Amino acid sequence: MDWYSVVNDYYKTGYYTIDQVKVFVQKGKITAVQFQEITGQEYTA
Repeated sequence: MDWYSVVNDYYKTGYYTIDQVKVFVQKGKITAVQFQEITGQEYTA
């Protein structure tokens, strides 16, 4: 599964919040760099 695309699409449409996107980084599904690309904010744990 392409987690980056799924999370990106869900975030852009408003289904996921920034906090929810952080969980995908914590679970290893996307990287901190991808988090920044999706949200426009730097990842902080």
